[in-house]
Amino acid sequence: MAAKLKWGILGTGNIARQFCQSVRHCRRGILAAVGSRTAAHARQFARIFGIAADYGSYRQLIADPSVDAVYVALPNSLHCHWTIAALRAGKHVLCEKPLALDARQATGMFAAAKRARRLLCEAFMYRSHPITRAVLKAVRSGAIGELRLIRTSFCFRTRRVRGNVRFVRDLGGGALMDIGCYCVNFARLLAGNEPTAIHATAKMHPGGVDELVAADLVFPGGLISQFVCSLGAQANNTAYLCGTEGYIEIPVPWKPRRRAKFILTQGIVPKMDQAKPTAAPPRDVRYATADRELFALEADDFAAAVFGNRPAPISPADSLGNMRVLDEIRRQIGLEFD
Repeated sequence: MAAKLKWGILGTGNIARQFCQSVRHCRRGILAAVGSRTAAHARQFARIFGIAADYGSYRQLIADPSVDAVYVALPNSLHCHWTIAALRAGKHVLCEKPLALDARQATGMFAAAKRARRLLCEAFMYRSHPITRAVLKAVRSGAIGELRLIRTSFCFRTRRVRGNVRFVRDLGGGALMDIGCYCVNFARLLAGNEPTAIHATAKMHPGGVDELVAADLVFPGGLISQFVCSLGAQANNTAYLCGTEGYIEIPVPWKPRRRAKFILTQGIVPKMDQAKPTAAPPRDVRYATADRELFALEADDFAAAVFGNRPAPISPADSLGNMRVLDEIRRQIGLEFD
């Protein structure tokens, strides 16, 4: 029987609930403990998810000797401090995206992981779904010719603003850090490189964070990625990969269902270049099915890396590259965190 990680959950918010709901059914992990700012919140959360130990402080959670790995599901501004604290306590850490407030913090976090000889990994759960690997394989096989353009959106209107950490500057909020980081990560993954130029603009919220960001990333060879993220506008939240011979559409790229799909469409010759009229190209619908829920896939990938069976789902270099892009976009839109 494969070894299992004993998870300690740091935080009891929405993302922690989603993680625990899935991880109860993963193959290589069990929920061992939860820590919150109050004993009442921790106790209620533990009761819901059948967790044996609950603590009314983060410090108590990371001190629990039964915990092997900590899932950091706290506001962005707390990622650095509590990740380093958990590493120093001898725990492996899976930290929610974005890993830190900036690349400087992220560098310090990975240095702490190296000193502690523990794994630190950023949590982008979509990377663990087989649909992501299937799309990468299709692009790299030349199914759409040479990739020239990546277009993505991650937008929704958040009606509950009061008390919402997404709108608090001191907590590292804003659309870019909350959801735009997915678009950046996806573009860099497909490009297989870092951007050489970045152009960004934003609509700011009265709270001092970005409500909407639109950005272009230019990669070596001229590949361009365009994305928009927003906490105040609706979009189809679809990814398009446009090549010289066709394009790929991914209807649900960020939180794919168990049975996910993408559509590959071959290009059609412009009318002025046609010898005779050409019918619309066929749409090749392809599927990739996961045998577990999304966060369970992520937790099992992390466990496999801890136990030495495979590389970390997201490398330190990948996370640092993402943070540097986010840093530059924030610089351009005038959003700095103290």
